[in-house]
Amino acid sequence: MTDVSETTVSPFPVTSGRTRGYQPHAVDDFLERARAAFETGVPADVDSAVVRRAAFPLVRHGYQVAAVDAALSRIEDAFAAREREQALSNRGARAWVGQSRRLAQEVLDRLTRPKGHRFRRVGALRFGYRVDEVDLVADKIARFFESGETVTVEQVRSVAFRMQRRGYSEAQVDAVLDATVEVMLAVV
Repeated sequence: MTDVSETTVSPFPVTSGRTRGYQPHAVDDFLERARAAFETGVPADVDSAVVRRAAFPLVRHGYQVAAVDAALSRIEDAFAAREREQALSNRGARAWVGQSRRLAQEVLDRLTRPKGHRFRRVGALRFGYRVDEVDLVADKIARFFESGETVTVEQVRSVAFRMQRRGYSEAQVDAVLDATVEVMLAVV
């Protein structure tokens, strides 16, 4: 007979077969740290940006990626809303809007560079994000900032690019996508 105290219920569906998912222990540890930070402010090193950049090892019989990513999106939204409220009360709306506007302008300046030259390219023997796909997404995000074309936070969070030799630097593209999400959450 199994002791009830020894049975644990997984907070997320687990992958089966050859499908890999996020390492449960790593996810559980991060979520516990995020919960403590949100509820008590300790550790203070967890905020919306940390949640946005969270990454976990992939393993067999891990948590399903989509389920964890959806939870992380909700957690990021909660942190961003709290950060926005704190900034508004501490610095005022004018400062908050000014900071968000400056970040939006930095993103827009990057995204309106000539196609094929918006980000650093990786070396000749390395793979990076496909230039044409990134440029297509960059154009859409630029139109969002310039004229209010509809783009959702979830669309930006879930964008994925194929790889190509001499493609755009993943780190640079990801940083601009993160900044885009930050601006979008700041004005929601």
